[in-house]
Amino acid sequence: MSGAIPDAIAITNLLYRYAELIDAGDYEGIGAHLAHAVITADASDQETRGADAIAAMYHTTTRKYEGGTPLTKHVITNPIVEIDDDGRTATCRSYYTVIQKAGDAPLRPIITGRYRDEFENVDGEWRFSRRHMGIDQIGDLSLHLMIDVG
Repeated sequence: MSGAIPDAIAITNLLYRYAELIDAGDYEGIGAHLAHAVITADASDQETRGADAIAAMYHTTTRKYEGGTPLTKHVITNPIVEIDDDGRTATCRSYYTVIQKAGDAPLRPIITGRYRDEFENVDGEWRFSRRHMGIDQIGDLSLHLMIDVG
């Protein structure tokens, strides 16, 4: 079981890297990071795949402010990583909370939910193969998203 700890850390680092990229407003970086994944969400039958399509999805849905960021902090918690016996695939369930300080609004949580991610190990490197995004609680998203999710 010597490989399980490093693999789990590598997988959770992928979750945390996503948070860094979105909070930096690096939507092309998100596209590259999730390039091999199929992205789905609750209450939608749409699938998004490929670096360009994923980056475009973020550009059309997530507001950026002067300085090029969405003025958010995506906090990812409670990751439960399960690595398949073959060591080539894995899943992770986690929660997210998005905190924002934009405009005249106070610093506040604006949405919470869950990720259901799948991963594959290719040539010794873990990468996303699927990301499903769910919403649990919705606050005021008017300063964050350019679409209605409620």
